[in-house]
Amino acid sequence: MTGKVWLVGGGPGDPDLITVKGLRLLEDADVIVVDRLGPRALLDTLPRVLSGQTPVIDVGKQPGHHPVRQAEINEILVEQALAGRKVVRLKGGDPYVLGRGGEEVAACVAAGIPVEVVPGVTSAVSVPAAAGIPLTHRGVARAFTVISGHDDVSGLLGGVPGGPEHTVVLLMAIAGLSHTAWALVAGGRSEDTPVAIVEDGYGPRQRTTIATLGTVAQVAAEAGVRNPAVVVVGDVVTLAPDWVGEVAGGTRLWATPQPA
Repeated sequence: MTGKVWLVGGGPGDPDLITVKGLRLLEDADVIVVDRLGPRALLDTLPRVLSGQTPVIDVGKQPGHHPVRQAEINEILVEQALAGRKVVRLKGGDPYVLGRGGEEVAACVAAGIPVEVVPGVTSAVSVPAAAGIPLTHRGVARAFTVISGHDDVSGLLGGVPGGPEHTVVLLMAIAGLSHTAWALVAGGRSEDTPVAIVEDGYGPRQRTTIATLGTVAQVAAEAGVRNPAVVVVGDVVTLAPDWVGEVAGGTRLWATPQPA
């Protein structure tokens, strides 16, 4: 008898931010296929995992190091389900927000495997919130766009509104931050546009580094910014507790990054 695959969005990493349904599925899973990001600590609280009844298959990827390729992950899901197991694919954030969830669903469908997506709290929204940054705010920003920093954003900017009332959120953007900032300026954003980098949202080393599009590459390098991180571009950054503001004469003061 064929099993089933559930793609469960685990949220940004805090175990308390997974959905009730997601937790219930984890508790009842025959096998769990887990990412590097997401609420991995939650696995240590599951009786079936602790007893060895539910094996955990680690397919986590790190920047520049993918020991298990996406095609192999797809094969694992299909093989486990064909063996009649209840397979929970635990992913960070939301499976359908730059999480390659669509590819995994397509692989299951092509193999005739029943598959269901359980939404999660995306880091694109929740991590800025953890730093006190709303992506929209009355009179400041009316919309936002989420972009993968892995892509050449210069080719995407034609579809990204450039006005100050539109927030841009960048995921997986640290390695290409200098180019991305330049591309946003070339696309019409001011070099003075505020930028916040929120590292390790909800984690033990969470910190926020504040800069502008014109200075963010240098500031990030000096602060030793590391992944995982979410980058927020737009005037909503001025609402963050780490924002200092302006003093007489128009000189901007920027929050000093906390020690790593």
